[in-house]
Amino acid sequence: MMKKLLLLFALLPLMLHAQRITPEEYIQTYKDIAMREMRDHKIPASITLAQGLLESGAGNSALAREAKNHFGIKCHKGWTGKTYTMDDDEKDECFRKYSNAEESFRDHSEFLCGRSRYAALFDLDITDYEGWAKGLKAAGYATNPKYAQLLIDRIELYDLAKYDKIALGQMTDDNVLPDIAPEDELLELAFSPDDRSKYELVDMTEDKRFIYENNGVRFAYAKEGETPDGLAKAFGVKLKKLCEYNLVRRPDEMVFHSGDMVYLAKLKNKNWKAKKHTVEDGETLRDVALRYAVKPEKIMKKNGLVEGQRLHAGQVLWLR
Repeated sequence: MMKKLLLLFALLPLMLHAQRITPEEYIQTYKDIAMREMRDHKIPASITLAQGLLESGAGNSALAREAKNHFGIKCHKGWTGKTYTMDDDEKDECFRKYSNAEESFRDHSEFLCGRSRYAALFDLDITDYEGWAKGLKAAGYATNPKYAQLLIDRIELYDLAKYDKIALGQMTDDNVLPDIAPEDELLELAFSPDDRSKYELVDMTEDKRFIYENNGVRFAYAKEGETPDGLAKAFGVKLKKLCEYNLVRRPDEMVFHSGDMVYLAKLKNKNWKAKKHTVEDGETLRDVALRYAVKPEKIMKKNGLVEGQRLHAGQVLWLR
């Protein structure tokens, strides 16, 4: 009996992982990403969601679960990322593999934007989902002769066109995050075409709070007026630890403004991407430490600094 219980507990994570996602759950999970991609790349959110539902089986396909590939995009010439092999039209075909679903949605947008055969789609009205669906089929996105109608059916069945209007600011919905506000400006910054890869989005809480990584350290963006206690509860971090991670002794030393980075884990001993930093006017050791997610004592040691020593503009600090 004990062995059976131990086996059950060992298999529980796999059993939970294997639970199927409903189309409604899939839509709720990825609608905000689809709307952001619409704003960034001018691809209807309804089309992105419909393709994701169809190509990934609402996130339940092996390709979506194991390779985080939600759009069935194959490797194609020039792909240098990770790969996943499975049988499709032919045996052992090469598909793109991503670290998370977010990367798949982003690559789907760039895939459509970067190929001339899809160029005509961007001349259509961005709310013309029927035109987009038929255009994708005509351009050869899929071989299924019913592909366009399958997309249209899903858009109309799940009322996905409303997300196009929400992304365009033409309507609101109580069941949809209010255009990701008050984090909308932060997300636009974090995922703008010029700065998209600065920080990696690695997770999302149940109430749709985004978690990123800087130098391998998880962090979140604070909201205006958010309290340390409220933020600690939102991300499941002990208040004492939150203070420690953000280099303060007491919660009352933390005053959050919209866009402040708040670390949810220990800072690192060195920064793997940035080798050095030139101090800006008024910048403190804590500022530098939080900017690069490096422990201040390690920066002090690497640069021969002593406790309480002030930094001056133009001073070069080594980070590794």
